[in-house]
Amino acid sequence: MVTFFVFCFFSKIMTERLLIKALSGGKNTKIITLNGKKITKMPSALGKLPGLKTLALQNNLIPKVCPELCNLTQLTTLNLGNNLLEEVPEEMKYLVSLKNLHLAGNRICRFAPGACDGLQNLILLNLNNNHLTQLPQEVNRLKSLTHMSINFNQLASIPRELCFLKNLSELQLNYNELKCIPEEIKFLKKLQKLLLARNNIGVLPKELCDLKKLRILDIAGNIIRIFPSGFQDLKLREFYCEGNPLFLQWPEIAKQQENVWSLQEITSRFVINHPAENNPFLMDAMEWYPEIRRIISQRKTCAVCGQYFITTWLECVQFVPPPKAWKISKNLQLVPVRALVCSYKCFTQRDPNLFGIARV
Repeated sequence: MVTFFVFCFFSKIMTERLLIKALSGGKNTKIITLNGKKITKMPSALGKLPGLKTLALQNNLIPKVCPELCNLTQLTTLNLGNNLLEEVPEEMKYLVSLKNLHLAGNRICRFAPGACDGLQNLILLNLNNNHLTQLPQEVNRLKSLTHMSINFNQLASIPRELCFLKNLSELQLNYNELKCIPEEIKFLKKLQKLLLARNNIGVLPKELCDLKKLRILDIAGNIIRIFPSGFQDLKLREFYCEGNPLFLQWPEIAKQQENVWSLQEITSRFVINHPAENNPFLMDAMEWYPEIRRIISQRKTCAVCGQYFITTWLECVQFVPPPKAWKISKNLQLVPVRALVCSYKCFTQRDPNLFGIARV
């Protein structure tokens, strides 16, 4: 214990000397590094260095930031990793030039109100190894963000607002408690790397297939059984899915069922399979009855005949070989992809790699 206090005493002296040296440089001081100094309080003297560009204070014992941090409006990199912070502090909103923010290895469980307000130039946000259970809606204010890493937290969901960060190219959410991915993920048009390993995700949204620039996808260790239709068309370079209970190719005989459709289904199939521009009556009906447009918007495509329909006769799984360009998990020989069939007639004419999914 005595040794520890002696170490802390000398660390404090060294810290003060480093600060004095930095202050002697005045406005010309650009970088301060005080890593692993057992600092228990962020030095208020930092407020006298408005021209500071980089501040590294990781591996200390800092529980909160000092108010003077607000003066560092030219700061571009701040590293407070491995400290004792319990929130993303409100003072962050004053760091209008900040591009890189490292807060990994703290005890962060919340964002202070307004913390995201001024971070319009933030490019990288690292919140790994914290205690976050949710993200605030205000995360959508990080307009310039390209890299977000929130591995090893306790997130139960992703706010749809996160999906409006149009510049995001890398999103890491490994080792959380996620159960689903919002369909708004389709708006992350620049996303190239998505890591979702070791969560509780059971279904991937079909909108994931809209991510044309996605190159790396890791969903290992979830509870996914089947992938959305069109998944095999993604231009991935790396795909990892080990540890999921994927459907395996196991043929079963399907019992014949009569095709009994409601009048709404019959009408809907007629409307959506006959373009309105060729039928003035249908065009007028869709204009005057919004309900018709709503029903049509829910249309699906039969995997066999290619016709549109509303009510699914049978949900199927189609086994397709992974594209040769994909670097894949070991033992992944066939990718189970969701497919829908509109009638028994189509089911009897299906491809030999298309199987009905038995519901227990």
